[in-house]
Amino acid sequence: MTSRFGHIKALAFDAYGTLFDTHSIVAACEANFPGKGDALSRLWRSKQLEYTWLLSLMGKYEDFWSVTARALRFSCGALGLKLTGTTEMALLAGYYRLEPFPDTRPALQALSNYRLAILSNGSPAMLHALVANAGLGSAFEKVFSVDAVKVYKPSPKAYQLTCDRLSLEPPQIGFVSGNSFDVTGASRFGLTTFWCDRNGLPLDELDAQPALRITSLEELAKALSG
Repeated sequence: MTSRFGHIKALAFDAYGTLFDTHSIVAACEANFPGKGDALSRLWRSKQLEYTWLLSLMGKYEDFWSVTARALRFSCGALGLKLTGTTEMALLAGYYRLEPFPDTRPALQALSNYRLAILSNGSPAMLHALVANAGLGSAFEKVFSVDAVKVYKPSPKAYQLTCDRLSLEPPQIGFVSGNSFDVTGASRFGLTTFWCDRNGLPLDELDAQPALRITSLEELAKALSG
């Protein structure tokens, strides 16, 4: 372990877009709406995140399953796609079986000397199914859902949940996310952040910097192992 990160006692990972590829649902979208799968997958994810932010700003909360369903219905309407009840449930069920990124398993194995956790917007049922279906249940000490505090990331309450449940101070937790807004929120809260920038995008201009910018989870494992 490098001295630079020797203070880290646990690693908390975002789930969607960090450990699991939300765009892996594109095949199901394409099967149901030929020629529109990519557009639907991307708009669905964008609207899903937008709804979490809007709900938090309004001081309201609906669990992530409801948010995901609403985002799907909006996206199909915006793209002129007829969404039946059967198709809606089939597509939503895809969130139980999102594919881990190729570097997820080897990185978790390489980092197994740390206390590992997930901190996600996903509802408890969604996260339990997702982790179990991927065969990753034994990799994590804890799986935390913001449902416990009824507000979505990047609210400070979401990050405080991890500190409270792991009994650690913010700098002692390394938080890993592929989402720029999530890294910004966690950095401002005081977690030691690692931005997994898989797509080569600039960080949001909100004056918060990660402790380390990486392009893969395996790169994180190398950095922490020295």
